[in-house]
Amino acid sequence: QVQLVESGGGLVQAGGSLRLSCAASGRTNNLNTMGWFRQAPGKERGSVAAITWGGGSTYYADSVKGRFTIFRDNAKNTVYLQMNSLKPEDTAIYYCAEDRSLWSGGYRESEYDYWGQGTQVTVSS
Repeated sequence: QVQLVESGGGLVQAGGSLRLSCAASGRTNNLNTMGWFRQAPGKERGSVAAITWGGGSTYYADSVKGRFTIFRDNAKNTVYLQMNSLKPEDTAIYYCAEDRSLWSGGYRESEYDYWGQGTQVTVSS
């Protein structure tokens, strides 16, 4: 079993930055893809970013391109989401997830096997 624990959420003003972390423990898979998803109030959960184990492939939703960066430290079994130039529409619960299958783009929620409990990000205007 794999446990994913997100941290780093909080309240920030528009234009500010936050860095989310997701620490994995348990039977982690070194060949996994790690992804970030988010769910805003009243909306369905959607993909934000994803990265392969070696970092050779990444995915970003159009709404965050140029503002968010996903990266990982495999020695620490941790994946990060650096969020800059935050907007009120980025307000959501952010979830990290692990996909143990081969890279298939990183954006399909159905591909992910394990999920964290989520961390709240609130961006005030």
